[in-house]
Amino acid sequence: MTFRRTLAAVPLLVLLAACATKPVPVSVADTIAREPQLSVLSSLVQKSGVADMLKSGGPYTVFAPTDEAFKAVPAKTLDELAQNPARLREVLSYHVVPAKVMAADVKTGSTKSAQGANLALGKAGEFVTVEDAMVQQADIAATNGVVHTVDRVLMPPVRR
Repeated sequence: MTFRRTLAAVPLLVLLAACATKPVPVSVADTIAREPQLSVLSSLVQKSGVADMLKSGGPYTVFAPTDEAFKAVPAKTLDELAQNPARLREVLSYHVVPAKVMAADVKTGSTKSAQGANLALGKAGEFVTVEDAMVQQADIAATNGVVHTVDRVLMPPVRR
């Protein structure tokens, strides 16, 4: 009798193990929050209110600067962004495309960001670029889009 119960529990254990190895997809904002190398971005997304946009609607593609990418931004620039929520929201929205763009679907050319300015996308073989940033980890799935980590923080053109 014990052997049968154990045998009956095996499929359940296999299913649970499979779930534990692959996280359940969540919104783009929550996907960013889950990624350890995106902690700075996650904090800024929450602070700016961009998280509200990224949690609902979509689809969205986020070119997400890693913590290493933020280290290259001058401290003065980060301080200015922290003091100006509208500019912070503008900079973060520049990293967002209001469509789901998987790495395999990237075509060299420009696309409109959620901020309103065009972003230059490029592809050479398996390498994908956005402006002067290189995609490091592509196609992190979310329920309402996709996240690609990049090695630079993108700054939108100044509107006049």
